[in-house]
Amino acid sequence: MTLTSSKLNSFLMFKLPAAYICGVRSKHIDKDKCIVTVKYRWINQNPFKSMFWAVQGMAAELTTGALMISEIGKSGKKISMLVLSNTASFTKKATGRISFVCNEGHKVKGAIEKTIATGEGQTVWMKSIGTNEDGIEVSTFNFEWTVRVKN
Repeated sequence: MTLTSSKLNSFLMFKLPAAYICGVRSKHIDKDKCIVTVKYRWINQNPFKSMFWAVQGMAAELTTGALMISEIGKSGKKISMLVLSNTASFTKKATGRISFVCNEGHKVKGAIEKTIATGEGQTVWMKSIGTNEDGIEVSTFNFEWTVRVKN
């Protein structure tokens, strides 16, 4: 089954309602790239009149996690995935519609293939960059994912 933006948004509504309520939405996904947007609103604000960092984190994590979910689905194997660690940097106030993009889907396939071949857990770092409507970078998130074949 191919993962689409529509299926991903339905998944959000039922399995990650906090992200859905805050306005996180998938706009595009293919084997290499995922785009997720979120608009600054009352529900996701911080006291400094910008988007709360955790809402940005949910959107950024979804771009990387969706690529993982998609590739795991294609493998036909039962594989667990988990964020081991993450880092983030914030360079501008996040107001308006913020688009998070991860272009690192190519990294996932190798990790999945290696965990299937060896049975050992594998890790992969993936980056998601958030930009505002003017194309100016507002934040960058890096997620260290681990994958492992389930017994």
